[in-house]
Amino acid sequence: MLLRLLPFLLTILAALAMWHFSARNLLRQLSARSVPLAEPGLAPVVDRLRAALGGPSLPVFVLDDPKVNGLAAPDGRVFLTEGFLALYRSGQVTAEELASVIAHEIGHVASGHARRRMIDFTGQNLLQLLLVGVLGRIVPFAGIWIANLITTALAARLSQRDEYEADAFATALLIKAGIGPEPQLSLFARLDRLVGAGAGAAPAWASSHPETERRMAAIRANVARWTAA
Repeated sequence: MLLRLLPFLLTILAALAMWHFSARNLLRQLSARSVPLAEPGLAPVVDRLRAALGGPSLPVFVLDDPKVNGLAAPDGRVFLTEGFLALYRSGQVTAEELASVIAHEIGHVASGHARRRMIDFTGQNLLQLLLVGVLGRIVPFAGIWIANLITTALAARLSQRDEYEADAFATALLIKAGIGPEPQLSLFARLDRLVGAGAGAAPAWASSHPETERRMAAIRANVARWTAA
């Protein structure tokens, strides 16, 4: 019995070790390539978010990366890329719109998504191992391909779930901070163009982020539901 379970146990241990070392490596890289946010025009909106959270500080950093992105680190820090700040400095996005990005990343931190993704990652590895073993016997030449297809779709679905949760948290935080959901929606309306999405993008079922129109519809539905409550 133990011998039968050994491959699964080894997969769990390997997945945990991989996540642990990749997380440590990510934190080191982020620390080496970032500085605390010190943009005077953003200070008022960051202060409003901090006050709405009720905390003494809000650790926001600027990552040396030309891509337009925001991210949340496993240790709770929030990052905006230089690419996003460049859009702000050139007047293409507003301070309130950047506040919506920060609020979204805070949502990932508050919802424990880094920890949950570790659990999801381990489960996906186990599922892939099981599917390869089963499908490999049924369709030997296509078993691995089908297993990869299924686990890719599952990973995308779980990641999209996290994005919707972070969006909802951000909307609620923006409302509490007196900023409102409008900057979040206005940024989403231009997001694909700003980040260069479109041609060559992954299909919806395999994408880590939901389609922008669906995200906007979910935000509007949340606001309508909260307003009616």
